[in-house]
Amino acid sequence: MESLGTFLKSRRDRVKPAEIGLRTYGTRRVPGLRREELAQLAGVSAGYYTRLEQGQVETASEQVLNALARVLQLDEIERVHLHNLARQPSSPGLSEPPREEPHPRVLMLLESLDEATPAIVLGRRGDVLAWNRTGHALIAEHVDFHAPQDPARRPSVPRMFFLDPLTRDLYRNWDELARIHVAYLRLTAGRFPTDARLAELIGELTMRSDDFATMWAAREVADCTVGTMHLQHPTVGAASVTYQVWLQPDSPDHRLEIYTPNDPSSADALRILTHQSRPTAKKTQQPKSCHPTEHVGP
Repeated sequence: MESLGTFLKSRRDRVKPAEIGLRTYGTRRVPGLRREELAQLAGVSAGYYTRLEQGQVETASEQVLNALARVLQLDEIERVHLHNLARQPSSPGLSEPPREEPHPRVLMLLESLDEATPAIVLGRRGDVLAWNRTGHALIAEHVDFHAPQDPARRPSVPRMFFLDPLTRDLYRNWDELARIHVAYLRLTAGRFPTDARLAELIGELTMRSDDFATMWAAREVADCTVGTMHLQHPTVGAASVTYQVWLQPDSPDHRLEIYTPNDPSSADALRILTHQSRPTAKKTQQPKSCHPTEHVGP
């Protein structure tokens, strides 16, 4: 899905020599650092770095990776991604991953949340493993509430974001959130390079969505732990909520995402959704009373 060399080159192209104090003379044929310049600044030989970028080195030491990260000005998440890629085998084969199931304690935590707090449980590829009724009503009320219970029908948040027009219309800041989703998928791909379903998802989105293909080609990498969603909800109208992700020690690949309102009008909108998403109690039909027929004499 992505190699160490590809990632290094993308970040090497991003660094402007003047930003790190390098003097340049004449016309440069590369947009960023040359291989020789990066190698010298990181304290490794140019030949070694070239082999590393071309995938001809089996392993790279932590010291070398940290030195490269320093010169390339990687942030914390990019450093994690760099180390993930460095641990990959040179030609990782794809394999079918085990079926994802939310841990019982995660489901208990989800159930313990008041319905006034929308929440969902996401798997490693962004599949919805579970949600409460308000979480479902907030982000996907057009999807069957019971779909996450069937692994074959589980809603995929990345697929909905890029392939479902109703989901796209829901988010007023769709571009910002879409880029975060793509950057997080890249981070996940570095952690799970042999996940065949993840590779299938990325391939499908690349083929079916020009927006995804463009964002994936940008090679951004980021975690997705907190942020703001500006919504134009079909039921309650405009609303703004903060999403917060809680990682689960019992199942570190899964994420509990909860949503809280950012202003009074958004709080009112969530209260309306909470009320409307409650299951309607079936009314018990009372049997009709049997009254004896009066006998009317002649």
